[in-house]
Order: sequence, then structure tokens, then C-alpha cells
Amino acid sequence: LVILVFVLNAFVFFLFFSLSHYLGKFLLVLFFMINSVAVYFVNTYSVIVDESMIGNVFNTNYEESSSYFSFKLILYIIILGVLPSVYIIKAKIINVTLKKGLTISSLALLLTIVLVITNASNLLWIDKNSKQLGGLAMPWSYTVNTSLFYIHKYKKNEKEILLPNATIKDNQKSVVVLVIGESARRQNFSLYGYDKNTNPLLSKKPNVFHFDATSCATYTTAGVKCILEHTNSDDLYEILPNYLYRNNVEVVWRTSNWGEPPVHIKNYQNRDVLRKDCKGEGCDYDEILLTGLKEQILASKKNKILIVLHTSTSHGPTYSKKYPPRFETFKPVCNSVELGKCSQTELINAYDNTIVYTDYILSSVIDDLKELKEFKSTMIFVSDHGESLGEKNLYMHGVP
Repeated sequence: LVILVFVLNAFVFFLFFSLSHYLGKFLLVLFFMINSVAVYFVNTYSVIVDESMIGNVFNTNYEESSSYFSFKLILYIIILGVLPSVYIIKAKIINVTLKKGLTISSLALLLTIVLVITNASNLLWIDKNSKQLGGLAMPWSYTVNTSLFYIHKYKKNEKEILLPNATIKDNQKSVVVLVIGESARRQNFSLYGYDKNTNPLLSKKPNVFHFDATSCATYTTAGVKCILEHTNSDDLYEILPNYLYRNNVEVVWRTSNWGEPPVHIKNYQNRDVLRKDCKGEGCDYDEILLTGLKEQILASKKNKILIVLHTSTSHGPTYSKKYPPRFETFKPVCNSVELGKCSQTELINAYDNTIVYTDYILSSVIDDLKELKEFKSTMIFVSDHGESLGEKNLYMHGVP
């Protein structure tokens, strides 16, 4: 199979060089540079470069992408990208006659057929594992899946499909706070039976109910979309904040994250907006989402209010930087972006501390809501997806 991919790659680039030496060199250099980064992530985090992973790439930002920067990444880029590129640029390309070109093409095609026939007995296995194999075949993994990503994105409705109008039947002041977690997996919450006390505050709160939930995806964009829609669909139905806002409900979206579907509301507040009124250590962490929250609810002129807090608390690989030092309950912790270099204990401790910090944030929201005596209030917490912490050598969003 490896030989087959090699032959096909050689044949395709032979065709490019036949069309233009400059085009061939440009594409070869481009693919070597991209391959070096892709191979780094495959080897370091055991990711599969499929369509959902391409979605992660195109929906990231500088803050997230810079957290992956490491000396090992530089080495991969230099050894697998820069050095081959320098050689390609300096290499002299030999022209071949039409006859020789046809001969080479015929031999490549013949060898491809032979390899396919030889592997006929493995076709069922190849078909079963096609997604994983396709996600590892460079450069086709990211070129084909990038095309699929944009094709599917284009096919989605440009305009939301509106839902039936809502009827609000009472004037009782009510507020719901929906907290959307990031990479927070149920397995590491002591409320669900985890043996480490990662929920010291919530476990003491009355009327806290936990339920089982399954994410629709392993990347933020699809996960959040699924949480906010009434049905899991590729169509762009009106999401909950837009629907309620259109039906005269006060909606506030506060975020330290990114990747949410288009939110058509008046009060969209990111970290930069919230920082203006924030003071203290917590402003550098997800506590910033709580800044002036109670006051904003009280200032509303509407009887029905939805607050969405989109957190980033458990996003890797720099788990130990996602919480203030006082929340480092479990030690020692992993401080490296190369998670494979840390022991399993260090990695899980760092991640568990993000859950302890999540526990504090959720408990703080509950305390704020309890002070709003004239409001009926509810808080709901649900994460966009879980996380891999080295199980079967998989990390972060290791398996789509």
C-alpha cells in the first residue's frame, strides 16, 4: 500500500513537471512544507487528517495555534520541509521526450494495476480502515479533505432555516445560563464517579443534577452547533440564541473561545470586550466570563433572559496554563505542549486541574443566580466534546 501511494505521488508530480518546471517545483515545495507540519501532528498527537480535522484547522485562531509551537515542530519543519525544499529549488530538471513520458506513464499505470491486484485479498481491510488510511496519506489527506470541507460548507444553507415563532405565556422573570464547556470529558468529573475529587464545590451544592450526554463531533464548530440546534443536521437551522432573540428574549453571548455558528444577537461579548471592566488575576482566565454577569442580568429590561458562557477551560495542549496557580490541586503537572513527553500522571493531573477550575466557575454562576431573588433561574453545563489523554497513544481530539 505504501508503494502504491508512492507510485501515484510520483506519477502525479511527473505530470505537473511535464506541464511546467516552475509549477512542479512550486507544488512540490508547498507540499513538503505542509507535509512537515502534518507529520508532526500525526506523530506527536496521533491525529488523523480527515475532514473534521481540517475543520479544526480552519476554525482555529492565533491564541490556539500558537500553543502548539515547540522546538520539535521547528525541527520537523526544517528537516522534512525546508531542507528538501532547498534541494528541489536548486535541482536541475531534465526534459523528457513525449515518447519517454508516455513510457513512464504507462509503466506507472501498469505498476499501479499490479499493486492493486496483489493487494486484492486486503481490499476489505483497506475499505474498513479507509478513513484512517486516507487521513495518513500525504498530501492527499489534507488536499482531498480540504476540498470536501469547502464543498460541504458551500452546500450548507447560506440563510438559516427559521423555526416557528414562539409564544411566551407569562411575565415571570426568568434567566437561564447555558455554560458550554471545552474538551471537558465526563470521565474526569467526580460527580460522575471519578475517584479524584475534581468537583469539590458542586458536590456540596443542593439541586445539582448530572446527566449523560454524547457529543455529535470532536471539534468545537460542529459540537457547539449540535448543542444549539433542535436537531442534528447538516442544514443550517436557526440556533437557540438566534431563535430566542428573534422572539424578544434577552440573549447575551460571552465567550473566551471561538468556532460557534453565526450568532445574530446584539450582546456578543468576547474576551476583549469583557476585559474593559475586569480586574484581578481571573481576567487572564475563564473567570473573565463572570465579570459583571449579575449586574447585566439585573439591568435587563426583558423578563426572559438567556446567557451563554462559551468557555475554553480544558483546551489542550497547554492544560496547566488554563487555570490560576491556586487551582493546581493535583501535582505534578505536564507543562509541555508535546504531551507524549509527559508521564500519564502529569498529563491527567494538569487536565484534572482544569476540571477543578471548571467546578469553581460553575459554582460561582450558581452563587450569582441565587442572589437574584426575583428571578427563577437555572444553569446548564454541557461540553462541546471530550478529550483524549494518551489512551492508545491518542491525544486531544485524537480520533474524529
